[in-house]
Amino acid sequence: MSLPILYIKPGCPWCDDVVEALERLRIEVKTVVVSGNPEAMREMIALSQQTKAPTMDWHGDVLADFGVEELMPFLRQRGLP
Repeated sequence: MSLPILYIKPGCPWCDDVVEALERLRIEVKTVVVSGNPEAMREMIALSQQTKAPTMDWHGDVLADFGVEELMPFLRQRGLP
């Protein structure tokens, strides 16, 4: 199965916090930087209907414009710590 996709923007404090939390939990994701990448930005907008990052695509389940507080319940729903 492919890795979940995390769309981020450099310099975004919420993105940085989410990346750190995922690393701490040893959860692998494919990270896609949308800044300066129109194709990736279009892909993120098509998934989430908005332009805010971070946005995660967990095999079709989308979590958009979130912080660590929203990430943890999202992960628990998927059986992760």
